Amino acid sequence: MFVLASLRSDRWTACPELVDEFVGIRNQAETKVCPCCGEVNKARFPAGVTQPVQYGNSIKAQAVYLHRYQLVPLERVCELFTELWGHGMSEASVLEACQQAAAAVIPVNEQIKGHLTHSGETVHFDETGARVEGKRYWLHGASTEQLTYYQIHPNRGSKALEAIGILPHLKGTAVHDDYMSYYKYAQVRHALCNVHLLRDLKFISEEYEQGWAESMASLLREIKGAVEIACNEGQTCLSEAQKREFEQRYDELLANGLAANVPAEDAEPPPKRRGRVKQSKPKNLVDRLSLRKPHILLFMHDFAVPFDNNQAERDIRMVKVQQKVSGSFRTQSGADAFCQVRGYLSTARKHGQRALEVLQMAFSGTPFVPPELCTYVAPA
Repeated sequence: MFVLASLRSDRWTACPELVDEFVGIRNQAETKVCPCCGEVNKARFPAGVTQPVQYGNSIKAQAVYLHRYQLVPLERVCELFTELWGHGMSEASVLEACQQAAAAVIPVNEQIKGHLTHSGETVHFDETGARVEGKRYWLHGASTEQLTYYQIHPNRGSKALEAIGILPHLKGTAVHDDYMSYYKYAQVRHALCNVHLLRDLKFISEEYEQGWAESMASLLREIKGAVEIACNEGQTCLSEAQKREFEQRYDELLANGLAANVPAEDAEPPPKRRGRVKQSKPKNLVDRLSLRKPHILLFMHDFAVPFDNNQAERDIRMVKVQQKVSGSFRTQSGADAFCQVRGYLSTARKHGQRALEVLQMAFSGTPFVPPELCTYVAPA
C-alpha cells in the first residue's frame, strides 16, 4: 500500500525527509507464510491508512491553505501541486479537503459565536453581497479584535439576523452602519460607524453648500481626538464638562441644519400617499443626526466603543477579493464551508497563529482554540 506514493519525484531523492513530511510516505505490508503450520500472516498498516493511495493531513492542509486562505482558484491550485510535487490533485479532492476542514472547525466557530453573543463585549457587524448558485446571497460578519464569525444567508435583513442568532441575544454593544434591521433589537446597545457619517456630511457640504455639515464633521473629529488623548493619558472617560460642551455644540449645529432645511409649504396639499413624504438629502441627514444622536456619540461616553466600524469592514474585505478572483460559489455547501474555514483562520491570525499550522491542527483533530474561549463558560 502506498500513501501518496505517486508524489515521489526524482527531484526530491536528495532529501527523503522533506518528501516524507510534505509529499508522501510509502507503506509496505509484508506477507509471510509460517514454515511449520502454513498459516499466512500479513502485517498491519498504520492507523489512518485505509486506501491504496490517499492524501495525508499535510497535503490537505496545503490545499485548503492555498484555496481558502490565499484564494488561489481551483485550477491553479491543482497546477501548483503538479509543479511542486509532480502530482496534481483533482479539483474534487481540493474541494473535499475544504469540506473536511470546515467540518473539523465547526465546534470552534460555534464557541466563537456563543462568546460573541453572551460575553458582553463590543461586537462589529457588517454584511456584503455574494453570489451562490447564481443567486444573490449575503455574507454576514460579526467580529471583535480577537474573534471572527461568518455566516451566509439568502437575506440581508431581519430574517438573516434571526437565523444567525447573535444579534437577537446580544449582551454587549453592536457597532454597525445604521442598517434599519439592526434596530429591531431594542435590548441591544447600538453604536454607529461615524466614518460613514463623515462621508455623508462631506457630500452635503460640497453638493448643497451647507456650512453646518462641515462644522458637524469637524466636531465629530474633535471629539474623536479628545477621546484618543484621554485614552493615551490613562483616563477611562471624558470629564462631565467636556461631554456637556460637546453635546451642546452638537445640538446647536443640529438646530442650524434644521433651520437650513425647512420644508417649503405647498399652495395645495399633496395627494395622500402611502409611506413617508419624500425629503431632500440634507433634511434626511439632519433627521438621522437627531434620531441617532445617542448611538452616534456613544463612543464619547464609553471608551470601549470605537469611533468607526473598520474592524468589521477589514474582516469582510477578503470576501470581496474572493469574488473578484474566483467569482460566485457553485453550491450552498461550498459557501458554508468557506465561511467556516475563513472565520477559523481569521480568528487564528488575530492571535498570531500561522494559517497552515492551524489547518494541520484541525485535520489532526485538535483545532486551534482561542485562549478566551478556554476560560469562557457558555450560559445554560
